[in-house]
Amino acid sequence: MRKLFLAALLAGFAPAIPAQAQSVMGTWLTASGKAQVKIDPCPDPASGPICGFIVGLINPTGPNGVVVAPEVANDFRNENPALRSRKVLGMPLIWGFKKTSDSNAFDGGQIYNGENGKTYSANISLQPDGTLRLRGYVGSPMFGETQIWTRVK
Repeated sequence: MRKLFLAALLAGFAPAIPAQAQSVMGTWLTASGKAQVKIDPCPDPASGPICGFIVGLINPTGPNGVVVAPEVANDFRNENPALRSRKVLGMPLIWGFKKTSDSNAFDGGQIYNGENGKTYSANISLQPDGTLRLRGYVGSPMFGETQIWTRVK
């Protein structure tokens, strides 16, 4: 009887674990493997329902191609000269999305590519396998590139 009660109790908690894990919220490793991005509700609701900020860097390089410490890495490739000295850690990477009928899919946002200093339109969605699909594009999603990000455990 005691085992049956324990099994029923554990079964009651089982749905809560996958539901929590099945969200775009969390920390993700980018497709390049060079950065970790934390996706949370935007600090300013005018920026959309979700925003992503860089929280980790893997072997970042400076303008001369030499590896630098993550805390001193700058956004030296930015198209805007005024932003080239900002620190990469804490920098916004995704913002401006709109909710869709799917609670884990967002359209019409922006994604910044620190590897070329450009900002693109983007869509984002959680995939059934738990990965995150981002599509950055210019003009139409048909003219873009898809990346798959993996959750950092």
